[in-house]
Amino acid sequence: MTPMWDGPILMHDIDDIKVEYHPSSGIPTKVYRFEDYGRSPGAPPAVPEADPIPWQPFRTRMDFEVAELAHDAGLSHEQLDRLIRLIHRSRIELFTLKNRKDVRDTWDAASFKMTPFTKEEVIVPFRGVDQTFPLFRRSLWDWVTDLLQDPQVGPNFVFDAQRLSKFNGEKFVRFIHEPWTAHAFWEYQSKIPSDAKPLAFILYADKAKLLSFGRAKGYPVVARCANLPIGIRNGEGLGGGRVVGWLPIVKEDKQHSGKPAFVNFKNAVWHASFLKILDCLAPLSRLGSAIKCWDDVIRVFYPIVLILSADYEEQAVMALIRGLMGKFPCPVCLVPRDELSNTLKVFPLRTCTETKALLARARECTTLDAREQILSSQSLRDVDSSFGVLEHTDVHRALSHDKLHFNDEGLFSDHKWPELQKWVERLGRQAAVQIDSFFQSIPRWRNLNHFDQVISVSFSDGTKYEDISKLIVFAAHTVFDRDTDPEAYLLLRCIRSYVEFNMYASLEVHTEDTINNGREALSKLTGLMDKYIEDTAEMSEKSWNFPKKHLSAHLFDDIEAKGVSRNYSTKPNEKMHGPLKDAYQDRTNFKNFAEQILRYNHDSLIAEYIRNKLDHLDSQNLSISDDLEDQPDTALQETDNSDDIDVDSTEPTDAQHFSLGSKQAAMSFTLIEAGSLGNPAFERFQIKLNDFLNRAFAANSIPFPVNFESLVDWRVSTDYLRCTPMFHGSPRYDCVILQTDTGIIFGKLMLIFTCTVGDVQYPVTLVLPYDRPVGIRPRKDKDFQFWRVKRKPRASAEFFSVHSIVRGCMIVEDVSRPDEFLIVDTIDTDMFLRMQDIRSQ
Repeated sequence: MTPMWDGPILMHDIDDIKVEYHPSSGIPTKVYRFEDYGRSPGAPPAVPEADPIPWQPFRTRMDFEVAELAHDAGLSHEQLDRLIRLIHRSRIELFTLKNRKDVRDTWDAASFKMTPFTKEEVIVPFRGVDQTFPLFRRSLWDWVTDLLQDPQVGPNFVFDAQRLSKFNGEKFVRFIHEPWTAHAFWEYQSKIPSDAKPLAFILYADKAKLLSFGRAKGYPVVARCANLPIGIRNGEGLGGGRVVGWLPIVKEDKQHSGKPAFVNFKNAVWHASFLKILDCLAPLSRLGSAIKCWDDVIRVFYPIVLILSADYEEQAVMALIRGLMGKFPCPVCLVPRDELSNTLKVFPLRTCTETKALLARARECTTLDAREQILSSQSLRDVDSSFGVLEHTDVHRALSHDKLHFNDEGLFSDHKWPELQKWVERLGRQAAVQIDSFFQSIPRWRNLNHFDQVISVSFSDGTKYEDISKLIVFAAHTVFDRDTDPEAYLLLRCIRSYVEFNMYASLEVHTEDTINNGREALSKLTGLMDKYIEDTAEMSEKSWNFPKKHLSAHLFDDIEAKGVSRNYSTKPNEKMHGPLKDAYQDRTNFKNFAEQILRYNHDSLIAEYIRNKLDHLDSQNLSISDDLEDQPDTALQETDNSDDIDVDSTEPTDAQHFSLGSKQAAMSFTLIEAGSLGNPAFERFQIKLNDFLNRAFAANSIPFPVNFESLVDWRVSTDYLRCTPMFHGSPRYDCVILQTDTGIIFGKLMLIFTCTVGDVQYPVTLVLPYDRPVGIRPRKDKDFQFWRVKRKPRASAEFFSVHSIVRGCMIVEDVSRPDEFLIVDTIDTDMFLRMQDIRSQ
């Protein structure tokens, strides 16, 4: 990307992007046109030469692809032998595998292609007796070196911290997304030699149940590299998350379980094990290490554990605090246990330096009581932290807000939702039926769960609770009356405020403004909750002093320090539990299963690595073949003339943000009107269409396609809208936001078609507008931040160019007021910010 400015010129256009690189990078500050930002400078990077025989040590490509298929399908030993015999009977391509042992031996020979697991012993004493535990680990440094040297993953690395800002017409406004755009990455680069680069790790650890019903558990450690973009880092390819360790689980002992000494012992085993995983980074964090990267450039790297992704229970272990029952239960700051509900008050932050000093002072004491008094003053455990071996890594700064467990499966699912269920139960069965009926009637929406019943159902999936929280206020506002049910009504306001806070927590890009707005949303939520707690104190024994409520106070500090919340979400890490569970059930004999699971896990990595290289080789060979044929025009014509393209599967372009879907047979105006008899929206169909086309053509030309730019990350987005009498067994007519000459309006799609004028086809939509004056708005619109619209009579349906559709939206009926509807602004982060913008105007 070529900068339009890298000097002191002061003229800028709206949306220009300024990139300030860390001084150690040697790159001057640059300003880019918005449309140029993110593009590579000059010519595109050369595509690396493909390995001509990437399947080795498999003897042939056929050998690898058969072994890969057997691996993916989970064939038994007998099935694999059978498959090999069949292939030998009817082979065309060279195939040399003899039997399952030959397959296993070849997988083992291929294991060197990526860093393998090693098994070690961890020895920790308990009550004077050494206890030994098995640990499996993959070298973190060797794993990240594999990525840095890979010609397809390597070019995606970002090595220098950046400060990004976007010009709003008056000033440049700072924005943050990836870890290298936030404070901590910049600060770390300032602490290492100027000719070195930061190499930042994201680590996750948590126990995983290997059977839905059973006691078998695993304890995977997952690593991701924060220098890679989130699409790669949180994806499933070679640059995505990787299991790098399998921690031992200490069995409970009836004689000692629950006692402080045994709890400390379990924490000591965890940190002794984790220390072995971190050991390879310890000297490098002080001295650095040179790596010859994919581009043959030797770079010096200094590692840091920038982010620890974990739920609260795991964070307490990582920080070596005493958890829920300690005087100071927060792993990040020193908030007293009885003040956890206060998310606005600022408390002193924990630091690893202070923790080390306190632990050393406690160990100098000659009595247990004196030692305990010092340790309990900050709720610490008498255990050495594994993170202390790393230079510049502070465990308390690395621990990060976990939206999944703190919000979706915490604040909402464990606290606000059960509280609301109690109020619904008090009103009786009719209230529950009314709410469930609303959820059944909600239009289906992409990436949003659809529910037939919610009030009496328990879920284990945080995503489902998140979706319920987005919709419950729209469902329950007619159930609770402000005057007759003041406490329940206030709780509903708290939930709406919580959802607003959670939407800010979910933003994929944050600006200075959205961070400030998020802090204000948290302040508003705290105020409403304080009022609710006070008003219900005499009728409820529930305590709102719990860590997950308090931990919200650190969210926006984490965003400023480490980027947006999805950088440290546990969701992509927990998704990796699934293949581990499958491997346990399908690939082990249920004895000493850790080693069997990890062998399968490593085989999967090798298969992925070879498959990646094979696809690259095939792509290169196809490109060479296309160049030889030199027939691009014919191929283009064939594509352009095809009527069978699946529009839903095509990627959006800058000039297209809508999809008309599958075409129906051509119809005359007479057939359309005849097929819609009794539907006022289709009355005078041909006359109304003629008027619309006259207006459209009189305005010089049909407008260009509208680019839907997300207000969150400013990328071009696409909505896939439905307008059909039958979609999965039910009618589906989506609602949309339309840009008209007089401003934004909302409406419901009634029909989408193309109209041929001359030789040109124009997409047109018949829309029922929701733009009647609403009149006096009820008080609850302000209380719940509702945006209310009123539907016109169906006979008032109007034609619009499809290009005037800004994006799709969800509109739900307010059954308490005829023909009035509410815009659901919580379906996604763009809609949330877009409605904030509409309100402000």
